[in-house]
Amino acid sequence: EVNPHLAHNTRGTIEEARRLWKALDRPNVFIKVPATLEGLESIRQLTSEGINVNVTLLFGLPRYRMVAEAYIAGLEERAARGEPLESVSSVASFFLSRIDVLLDPMLEQIMEQGGARAEIAGRLRGQVAIACAKIAYQIYHELFQNERFGRLEAKGARTQRVLWASTSTKNPLYSDIKYVEALIGPETVNTLPLETLNAYRDHGDPAPRLEEDVELSQEVLSSLAKLNIDIDKATRQLEDEGVEKFNKPYDSLMQTLRNKRSAS
Repeated sequence: EVNPHLAHNTRGTIEEARRLWKALDRPNVFIKVPATLEGLESIRQLTSEGINVNVTLLFGLPRYRMVAEAYIAGLEERAARGEPLESVSSVASFFLSRIDVLLDPMLEQIMEQGGARAEIAGRLRGQVAIACAKIAYQIYHELFQNERFGRLEAKGARTQRVLWASTSTKNPLYSDIKYVEALIGPETVNTLPLETLNAYRDHGDPAPRLEEDVELSQEVLSSLAKLNIDIDKATRQLEDEGVEKFNKPYDSLMQTLRNKRSAS
């Protein structure tokens, strides 16, 4: 993980990622880089250097498209220099449950007001995060199943797989496998906390559902505007909050390590 304090520092992120990549010296390592605007150039540059990137703190669909484009551009630069592509991997990590945690209270306030808007809000409550994921997967197909990426694939390039993160259910009224069951599809990754993994072992029903109800997912996202909820603004807020949430545990960890070293 690149120091999250560098989330808005492109050059610092690149230098830190290079340092970590060299120090670890393992081909299966992924360096975590936040999906901030400043992180986009880092993703392109690191990919071009053959450094595996886990793009983290990703919430919004417009930003996801930019992240995938940065990865593809990095591969194209690498290919133009005649360097191998088959060893380069990347994932784009969407943080899902936090979207519903932010938007559900807004929707519940509208529901309490009654009327037509309340009916719309009731249909959207608890549905936005999964809708975002399903549309993201459609964007994934669009960007990695076309002629442009096909040229890279012919040289050994791998797609940047979509990864579902923040998959534990925060609302006890929802299924404890809500962010697993609906999001199973080829070429994706789902990172589960142990409690969620055990729940899925117990009562999961695996089936490829990620491309089901895509039109309904698009309707969910477009209906937010009818309620004056700006999904892009909401995901930008989550990004800003997420950087800060990464800073605190990182600083705590570094302080713990310093204390351990000084005591030894």
